[in-house]
Amino acid sequence: MIPNNSLTSEDRDGHPDKPEEACGVFGIYAPEEDVAKLTYFGLYALQHRGQESAGIATFEGEKVHLHKDMGLVSQVFSEAKLSQLPGDMAVGHTRYSTTGSSRVVNAQPAVVETRLGKLALAHNGNLINTAPLREELLNRNCNLITTTDSEAIALMVGEEVNAGKDWLEGAINAFQQCKGAFSLVIGTPAGLMGVRDPNGIRPLVIGTLERDEDNRPTRYVLASETCALDIIGADYLRDVQPGELVWITESGMTSQFWAEQPKRKLCIFEMIYFARPDSVMHDESLYTYRMRLGRQLASESLVEADIVIGVPDSGIPAAIGFSQASGITYAEGLIKNRYVGRTFIQPTQKMREAGIRMKLNPLKDVLAGKRVIIVDDSIVRGTTSRKLVKALRDAGATEVHMRVSSPPVTHPCFYGIDTDSQDQLIAATKSVAEIAQQIGVDSLAYLSWAGMLKATGEDPNSFCSACFTGDYPISVPEPVKRSKLMLEKAVTV
Repeated sequence: MIPNNSLTSEDRDGHPDKPEEACGVFGIYAPEEDVAKLTYFGLYALQHRGQESAGIATFEGEKVHLHKDMGLVSQVFSEAKLSQLPGDMAVGHTRYSTTGSSRVVNAQPAVVETRLGKLALAHNGNLINTAPLREELLNRNCNLITTTDSEAIALMVGEEVNAGKDWLEGAINAFQQCKGAFSLVIGTPAGLMGVRDPNGIRPLVIGTLERDEDNRPTRYVLASETCALDIIGADYLRDVQPGELVWITESGMTSQFWAEQPKRKLCIFEMIYFARPDSVMHDESLYTYRMRLGRQLASESLVEADIVIGVPDSGIPAAIGFSQASGITYAEGLIKNRYVGRTFIQPTQKMREAGIRMKLNPLKDVLAGKRVIIVDDSIVRGTTSRKLVKALRDAGATEVHMRVSSPPVTHPCFYGIDTDSQDQLIAATKSVAEIAQQIGVDSLAYLSWAGMLKATGEDPNSFCSACFTGDYPISVPEPVKRSKLMLEKAVTV
C-alpha cells in the first residue's frame, strides 16, 4: 500500500491523526429501476470511506455508460449526469488512494474491453503483488492507463476472458493470481459479480431490494457496508464470505468458493473506526460494539475525573461506554464543524498554530475547572492529539487524561488503509509514558489487544490486527515494505 502522495508535509501535519479511509464499493442489479440514482445514494452513504473521487458505470445491454471525476459524490454527480447513465445494472466507487496517485485517470470504476464486452470493476483493498502483475500485463502488451492495482485486476480478468474463458472462469483465474486484500464489484453484460479475497480483509455485503410472489429476491445490491443498503431501502441478506464469488443475473444469484481453505481475517479497524457506526457487523451495529470497547477500556484504565468526553465523531460511542461503566458523567466538550471537508486551501501559519479548531472547538463552560477524560479511537502520529490536548487546557481543563479504545498502532497496513510507515508511527518508537509526555496529557492508557478482541464476541483469530501486532495474515514482500518507507520519506521531507 502506498500513502496518498498528493500530500505535502504541511498537508500531512494538518490531517487527522488517524489511518485514512479504505474505499467504498457498490453494485446493483435491478431491472426497471433507476440504478444510477440508487447507486448515487449508495455511494453517498459510503462517502466516509473515500472523499477523493467517485464514479458510476451502468450497463444497458452490451452498452456501458460511465461517469467519474475527482471530488465528493455530491460534487461529481448531478441530476443531469445521472440521467445520462441508463441501464439495469450499475457499479459504483468512492475512492481514497492507497495504490496509485490522486488523479482523475485513477478514479474508478475501471472499465476494460474484452471479447465478451466491457467489464467495470470497483475495488476496495490493496494488492501486495501489484508490481509483478503489472510487469506480466506489460509482457502481454496490455495498455496500462492508470497506476492502480484495481486496473491490474480488471486487465487480468480481461486477459483471461480474451484467452477463451467465460466470465466466471476468467475472473477466478485472475483472482488466483492476486495477493492481498480485495473486495470487488464487477459488472459485465452477462451479470454482476461480488468477490472477496480468501481472508475477507475488507467487508462486502449482499442486500435485496424486491422479492417475487414466492419470496425469492429479484433485485440485488452489493455494498461495502449495510448503511448503503439502508439508504435505498434494501434488506441485508448476508455477507459475501472470504474466498467467495457471487454471480447475479436475471436467473438469480449463485455462489461458489474460488479459493482453497479461505480463512476469515476481517480488518479490526473496520469495526473500531472505518465503518459507519450504524452499519451492522456480526448482527449488531458498530455503535454497540464501540460502546462495549469503551466499557472494556474503563475496566482496564479507570482514573478519577469529573467528566468523560469523546473526540467527535468516532470516539463518542466508546466515550459513552466508558461513562456508563465508570459512573463518570458524559458531556460534550468538543463541537465538530461538520461542514468542514477536505480543502486544498491551506490555513495561515497563525491558524495552523491554533491547532484543530477549524474542525473541533472546545466548550469552555463545560471544560473550565474540570478533570477531563477524553476518549479517542486511535493515535497514529500524535500530532492532532497534542493540539487537541492543548485546546482543552486552554479552555480551562485542570487535568486531561486520554484513553484510547484500541491498542497502540505499531505497524503499517499494506491491505488498503493509508497508515504511515513504521518510523512515523508514534507508538512504534515511544513508550506510553513518552507518548503521554509528548502529547501533554496527565495520563494516557490504551485498550489492551485482548480486550479489543474480547469485545467483538467473535473468534479472536478471525480478525486481522496486524497494525497492532505486526502479525500479517498475508506475507508482505520486503520490496513492498521498503517502497512504502521510501515514499513516506519522499512525501514528508
